[in-house]
Amino acid sequence: MSPPAAFVSAIGPAMERYVALKRALGRRYDAERHILALLDRFLAALPVSDLTAATFTAWCTSIEHLTALGRRASMRTVLLFCQYRRRSEPSCFVPDPSQFPPPQPRRRPHIFSEDEITGLLRAAGALRASARSPLYRQVARLAIVLLYTSGLRRGELVRLTLGDCHPVEHVLSVRDSKFHKSRLVPLSQDAAAEIERYLADRLRRGFPRGPDTPLLLHRHRSTLTAYSGDGLCELVRDLFNAAGIRTATGRLPRVHDLRFTFAVHALSRLYRTGADVQTKLPALSIYMGHVSVASTQYYLTCLDDVAQQASERFERHCARFLVDASDEQGGR
Repeated sequence: MSPPAAFVSAIGPAMERYVALKRALGRRYDAERHILALLDRFLAALPVSDLTAATFTAWCTSIEHLTALGRRASMRTVLLFCQYRRRSEPSCFVPDPSQFPPPQPRRRPHIFSEDEITGLLRAAGALRASARSPLYRQVARLAIVLLYTSGLRRGELVRLTLGDCHPVEHVLSVRDSKFHKSRLVPLSQDAAAEIERYLADRLRRGFPRGPDTPLLLHRHRSTLTAYSGDGLCELVRDLFNAAGIRTATGRLPRVHDLRFTFAVHALSRLYRTGADVQTKLPALSIYMGHVSVASTQYYLTCLDDVAQQASERFERHCARFLVDASDEQGGR
């Protein structure tokens, strides 16, 4: 992949410094850089030397084809850049966020049931290999198993190589992931066995087995190569369709919902076994590669099953301290 084009507008150097700062702090910042690049090219085509209220309004008009959510995200990216500039250039323009499209409610994740996971594995088993994907069925099954049992991000899964798999220790090495964090991911016995079967099948077929070889393979032209994130997304969405799985609103789930499901099921198991969930959250946070436990706590906020279990636990521990108001009045 060729490197992105340099910023060329009058404020391009400030954009370069801003992106470099964000990446030094651990952010990939690819999507945001793309948004700034669109603004950069827009400004470079105008006879202006800086971003102003007028040019910002004109740029916002040029992205009206995007959804309200997409426009708000793009405008917010520019807002944060302008706030960065103001630290060294107090007179620079900063957009008014009250004029942005209103925030949209966060899409509720789909939490897969165990029956739905079984249906996905059954759908994967029915797939047929092709010249483009000689391991189509095996890759699909392994992807579902790893996404569900280890909570990997989509990008983490497609970047795994054979050298990242440690069959004796039953561990995966996830390297330089989000926020430049690397970690070891212990596998369940079933997941470890699934990887062993997959690798044995690859070996029988004579596929490359060097440590830098991608774990999930398909054929691009005449070369066996790794799946892209979009390619894996397309494969998993095909499985959602084949298994007939839809969200409560009738839409297809997202691949990321399997990561949500891993977290929810892990938290549910902790509640069912009576564990102290708050003390276990840091371990789950490290396992999932979160930058802090606050990111892990997000999974607690919209999960009916976990909320119900938390409520029941609270009642068991605290019911004896709670006095019904009518009983208290009757005792007077």
